[in-house]
Amino acid sequence: MKYSQSVTIDKPLEEVIALFDNVDNMYEWMEGLESFEHLEGTPGEVGAKSRLKFDMNGRKIEMIETITVKNLPDEFTGTYDADGVHNIVRNHFEPLGDAKTLYRSDNEFQFKGFMKIIAFFMPGAFKKQSMKYLEAFKRFAESK
Repeated sequence: MKYSQSVTIDKPLEEVIALFDNVDNMYEWMEGLESFEHLEGTPGEVGAKSRLKFDMNGRKIEMIETITVKNLPDEFTGTYDADGVHNIVRNHFEPLGDAKTLYRSDNEFQFKGFMKIIAFFMPGAFKKQSMKYLEAFKRFAESK
């Protein structure tokens, strides 16, 4: 499953990137994030692996993030692996006039096992969650 979503943030590109590229800020806008643990590589750089733990309304989810491209502001791409799900997220940032920034997220989900069934019957849930995070980041960035 592939899809793209975007939001316009009322902040200049440089400020948006500074907020996005600070791992401590993730707790401010990623609802349910309980912990972020660096595992290997240089933190925040290509090849770095980290464990993210979420509590999604009582459902515990753990995933491994691997940074595959870091060419900010043009692109920040990572893979996110959890039970039965491989997600590739390509984040792009583009300056707009009047101190605004377009934040676009291209998502590609690959499913295995039981998650194939969940994705088949509930594709909207994945899109909804992705958009929820985009909108949460927008609110966070605009509040700073």
